[in-house]
Amino acid sequence: MRIYTRGGDEGETGLFGGSRIAKSDLRVQAYGEADELNAALGWCGVIAESPLKDCLKREQQRLLSFGAWLATPCDASEETRAKLPAWEDSAATLLEGEIDETEAQLEPLKAFILPGGTELSARLHLARAICRRTERAVCALATDSEIPAAQLAWLNRLSDWLFVQARMVNPND
Repeated sequence: MRIYTRGGDEGETGLFGGSRIAKSDLRVQAYGEADELNAALGWCGVIAESPLKDCLKREQQRLLSFGAWLATPCDASEETRAKLPAWEDSAATLLEGEIDETEAQLEPLKAFILPGGTELSARLHLARAICRRTERAVCALATDSEIPAAQLAWLNRLSDWLFVQARMVNPND
């Protein structure tokens, strides 16, 4: 399989199920943002140590599944939708538990903090900002397309999780 197909040379791209849409479509914007977030999590994982490294990889896998859901139009056939990866409705709850565990180890936040500190903290803060942008793109898509509530909750919680992890790896926060 070649990496290039020339199918997008005219400004369109294919969705799961075979339909084609403009690359400027909100759906493409949303899954493009999710792809960028996945790359940012991978960049964090390059220097993270376990267990954080393992958690980042878990969320990267979840982002791949999320991207597949975003790349599947609501009117896709049942056959196409049946091929979507399973979604764990407990994904947001899992992150909430990890946020609570991590926050219990941190001093209470008394002021806004500047992104930065250690290299890993700065990378996690950048991933958090990309996550928020991804969430805005997905919410824009949700005005016209059905996005499962569990996925929206997970994406919202992921940015909170990234914030807390950034604090954890920066002893000055």
